[in-house]
Amino acid sequence: MTRRDAMNALAKIAEPAIDMTPVGSDYETVRRVIEMITLDYRDQPSLETIAAELGQSPTQLQKVFTRWAGLSPKAFLQAVTLDHAKRLLGREELPLLEASYELGLSGPGRLHDLFVTHEAMSPGEWKARGGGLIIRYGFHPSPFGIALVMATDRGLSGLAFADSGGEKASFEDMARRWPNAEYVEDQGTTAAYVARIFDRSQWSSDQPLKVVLIGSDFQVRVWQSLLKIPFGKAVSYSDVACDIGQPTASRAVGAAVGANPVSFVVPCHRALGKGGALTGYHWGLTRKRAILGWEAGQA
Repeated sequence: MTRRDAMNALAKIAEPAIDMTPVGSDYETVRRVIEMITLDYRDQPSLETIAAELGQSPTQLQKVFTRWAGLSPKAFLQAVTLDHAKRLLGREELPLLEASYELGLSGPGRLHDLFVTHEAMSPGEWKARGGGLIIRYGFHPSPFGIALVMATDRGLSGLAFADSGGEKASFEDMARRWPNAEYVEDQGTTAAYVARIFDRSQWSSDQPLKVVLIGSDFQVRVWQSLLKIPFGKAVSYSDVACDIGQPTASRAVGAAVGANPVSFVVPCHRALGKGGALTGYHWGLTRKRAILGWEAGQA
């Protein structure tokens, strides 16, 4: 659950709509729940506590809030807490322990779990955001559109795609992942990677491409699992979750797959939704179809 999800839910309830405001008490109930969580998030109120305050049963309150807001009261509380956590750790630069207590959490362990579940990285890793790294980058033509290639002195660290005119947006999207890194445009360095990536005749297990996966422990484990998927094949998010020993973490796996910074090379396009559904791809479903089709033809 992201900050955007929470704010969308808040807007959905707080913004009046013509002929849509109910005559009954549901609207008021949901409004009061949002108000309570927004103001009292430091108390980390449970569903039972909120329900008792409103004189309702937890089960009924859960159903009403979820139906209206699109997420449960607990998920909304987590999103609000995470939003404040980012403020405390980022702009206010509080240590993890102080931030945990300020948020009403029992300690850094719960703050860690909150970040890993919703951001797929630890609070410390979120704070660093690429600090101390020099990342060289360049744009190059590829079979799937314009490729943005990024590399550190240890190897390939980023591969993104863009359509003509979208180069700036693609770079900004990637740079947001590691905002504290230093970026140097260097076509000469990144050009050396292009043929190795897209020319299959240069793929060789004897001369593996060096890839630097910059992410949390959880993310790196997911990306390493993606590397095991055979060329021309596909697996589900739940398959990946089982492979890394976290069978109930399909949702977090999906977030880590979406955050993959080395597209194509780390084959996030081979991860499918439940029942083989062709779910969202960060660089567009059309491009995902093209890559899967190319692989099927090559295989």
